[in-house]
Amino acid sequence: MLKRTLQFNEYTIAAMEDEYMNFALDPKHLAIMSEAKKFAKSVEHLAPEADESSVVHEGMLAALRDSGLSSLMVPAEYGGRTERLDPLAICLVREALMSSSAHADSLFALQGIGSYAITAAGSPEQRSLWLPKVASLEVLPALALTEPDVGSDLKQVSTRIVDEGGQLRVTGSKSFISNGVGASFFIVFGKESDGSFSMVLVPADMPGVSVTSTPELMAPHILGEIRFDDVLLPSSARLGEVGQGLELVLATLGVFRVSVGGAAVGLAQAALEEAVRHTRQRVQFGRPLAKLGPVAQMLADCWSEVEMARLLTYRAAWIASGDPSNALNHSSMAKLAATEMASRVVDRCVQMMGRFGLIRNSKIERLYRQARPMRIYEGASEVLRLGIAKTLTEQVK
Repeated sequence: MLKRTLQFNEYTIAAMEDEYMNFALDPKHLAIMSEAKKFAKSVEHLAPEADESSVVHEGMLAALRDSGLSSLMVPAEYGGRTERLDPLAICLVREALMSSSAHADSLFALQGIGSYAITAAGSPEQRSLWLPKVASLEVLPALALTEPDVGSDLKQVSTRIVDEGGQLRVTGSKSFISNGVGASFFIVFGKESDGSFSMVLVPADMPGVSVTSTPELMAPHILGEIRFDDVLLPSSARLGEVGQGLELVLATLGVFRVSVGGAAVGLAQAALEEAVRHTRQRVQFGRPLAKLGPVAQMLADCWSEVEMARLLTYRAAWIASGDPSNALNHSSMAKLAATEMASRVVDRCVQMMGRFGLIRNSKIERLYRQARPMRIYEGASEVLRLGIAKTLTEQVK
């Protein structure tokens, strides 16, 4: 075991001296992993239909609600399982779900991503009203950041939040919003009159809110285009203080970005298992494909890369469990490495399966399509590299 204060290198975050890192998961996390895997297996029969849906699949939603896994997304005070959110537990669940169904993974992840600003900065009234419903999956939240002309550069948003003395007027458009067409409320990022950025909570049924479908993606996902036409809200709808918006975005990423790495590991593991099953039983040139040199090499490379990404992701999640706000670079590295790995691994797996890897709606074909968007959402690989490199060059003396 390694003390956190011993560090893996001099750039790792310092932590409490009495805490240790063990490369084996503790009983609590092993139990969560087992629970998630059992659920993922139970809904695998729904995946072919659910994963091709751009709206909420009611069967998958009901199953996830009954599982109780969404209670991991809010603090215990409001119906959750733990005193505060556990990034490693969330990673383990996403790893299991993504190996079975991208739709299930998305529904689970967005309960936290879409509501965390309430957990972090909501008023007691906002928390009491919404978080228990998030925990029980009674409502679906959505985090509304991106706009038709704004993606990674959030400081260019055009959505406006105008304080009119006792009420807030929200005007603007949001685009490619996950859960958009099914959300019960939106956490909206916009610009205040003083030029600062804030977040406001907008119930989906407020007058002036309209939702349309986003163009279909290569890997279907619940998305929506949201318009806010002079939506009037009480001043209490603002989350936290005026100008706290960017801080809340970073806080959300600090907890949840690393979980994308977990999902990528789950996807790659599932693809590798599909390839192993195929290459063990498919005989060419008088022997199973798995015993032919080039195929064996690809299998070995895939397994090695999956395990490297898994270790990096678990470690980043472990660090985030201690201090999410200061763990963002580690989370970014895990997300970058794991999603890039998933694309390489699933591509090799299709290659190993030959024509059978190209069959439309087969599991390996779904995984191939689902891997590609992971390198774009919640931080495109190129943007993550910029941030990681910037931190590195500032820290090296």
